[in-house]
Amino acid sequence: MIFNAKPAIIGHRGCGSGPGENTLESLLGAADLGATWVELDVQRTADDRLVLHHDPALPDGTFVADGRGDGLVRLEAAFEALPPEIGVDLDVKTILEDALDPRTAPVLAPLLRAEAARRPLMVTSFDPALLLQLKDTGVHLGLLTWLGFPIGHAIAAAAGLGLDAVALHTGSCAPTPRQRPFAQCVQTAHAAGLDVMVWCPRREDVESFLGADALVVDDIPGAVAALGRRPLPEQEPRVTT
Repeated sequence: MIFNAKPAIIGHRGCGSGPGENTLESLLGAADLGATWVELDVQRTADDRLVLHHDPALPDGTFVADGRGDGLVRLEAAFEALPPEIGVDLDVKTILEDALDPRTAPVLAPLLRAEAARRPLMVTSFDPALLLQLKDTGVHLGLLTWLGFPIGHAIAAAAGLGLDAVALHTGSCAPTPRQRPFAQCVQTAHAAGLDVMVWCPRREDVESFLGADALVVDDIPGAVAALGRRPLPEQEPRVTT
């Protein structure tokens, strides 16, 4: 399995989605608040740089894939800045051009192999083709599923692809008459060799997902408090360059 203390707290885009997300300050701040992992969004630029950004386009409308990633954090810089005890979950975004020239995975693979020797590391993606391309890196791989995607289909798909984890939005986990209970789904996923990640639970809902192996959260202090854990000891201010 991927995670030790369960459920692991993963900082969503660092300290949470919104202003400052996917910056070094946000990633380092998440670790200081008590997250043992951080999740960051990775995209490829026109010149094959790997940068941190969630949306396909920048605020000015320019597609990340059409530029050089000026002003965005390079993935290598994020790896260098984060302490090695902090795990990193890379949410890798493939782009339209990967349909004709699927080179995002080959560009990423050497960085994964090098960084996996330093820290806990995994890749999650909505694109199963990319995940299959990365199987020979030895890095843990997880299938991301959209809000409301049926949990049974998600777990079956991740297991069938031979992945290590399934990452479910909270909207996929709510009990309905047509869906098996969350606890039963987790039990089945574990029996299939999958870790279960749940992304974006609210503080008041954290206890509903205690059976999960990891929670990707926007409110790190709230999740830490809900689990009765203390944040990491106070540290000297981190310096980034």
